[in-house]
Amino acid sequence: MASNLIRGDELFSEWRRDLLSGEPPIRFQLADDGAALGSIMAEPGRVTVFGGSPGSGKTALIMQLVIDGLRLADDLRVLVANVEMPPAVLLSRQLARLSGVDLTIIQDRTFTDATHKQLEAGLGELKTICERLGFVRGPFTMQNVDAAAAELEPDILVLDYLQRFTSSASGDRRGGLDQSMSFIRQFADAGACVFLASALARQKDAAGRATFSKSAMTLSAFRDSSEIEFGVDDAYILTAGKDPTQRTLLHLKSRNGQCRDIELDFDGAVQQFSAALPVDGAAAAAWWAE
Repeated sequence: MASNLIRGDELFSEWRRDLLSGEPPIRFQLADDGAALGSIMAEPGRVTVFGGSPGSGKTALIMQLVIDGLRLADDLRVLVANVEMPPAVLLSRQLARLSGVDLTIIQDRTFTDATHKQLEAGLGELKTICERLGFVRGPFTMQNVDAAAAELEPDILVLDYLQRFTSSASGDRRGGLDQSMSFIRQFADAGACVFLASALARQKDAAGRATFSKSAMTLSAFRDSSEIEFGVDDAYILTAGKDPTQRTLLHLKSRNGQCRDIELDFDGAVQQFSAALPVDGAAAAAWWAE
């Protein structure tokens, strides 16, 4: 019978050789150099969850990251399983971002000569990456995701959102999240980077009122939080400020590094996240105290 023991001296030799080789670990670049979102780590075997209240922009954020990753690396492959939005809608949202044309204009097809030129530029960007981008058809079971992943062999797998996936073809969600997280860890162990979108449960503020405010956001805010907080390597929650453009990406867990919150602005018209513009100290304090 084969032993399942890994001896420290054998491990040390292999680890030391790899450490001193000078070869950096594989990491996927998801934003331009110096961009606000550049601190989000994506690498094989890493599982990251992004939470947010309805309408906060978590799907837009994840899609911006993976689409820009595809644009920055010509060998990256991404598989998206989105329960709530069909692929055409997700592509339209990215077309708005890449072309700068208002999403409403794209949805209504009310183009002008000027917007046609912008659209052609955005469509050209998307065309260059589409061969390496795949989407999962329903039903949204882990077995179905696995079958699609076996065909595309993605470097990054997106599950949006976690609580809507089932671990069986029957669609039974009883005890499903712990089984789903087991599947997800298997994807990661096989070398995929996994991005999860998660629903949140409303938290209680100091007055006992249900709220999604950033001051109340902890790891317990994730719906079915116990399975999520222990099963992921990084956990973020996207929170909105009083100004409709303001967002803070709270970094609540980093298994192998330092947590770094990211201040962002969100342009909903074109589904674009960018570095937040500076605010004065009093405004920032009021924002965080809400």
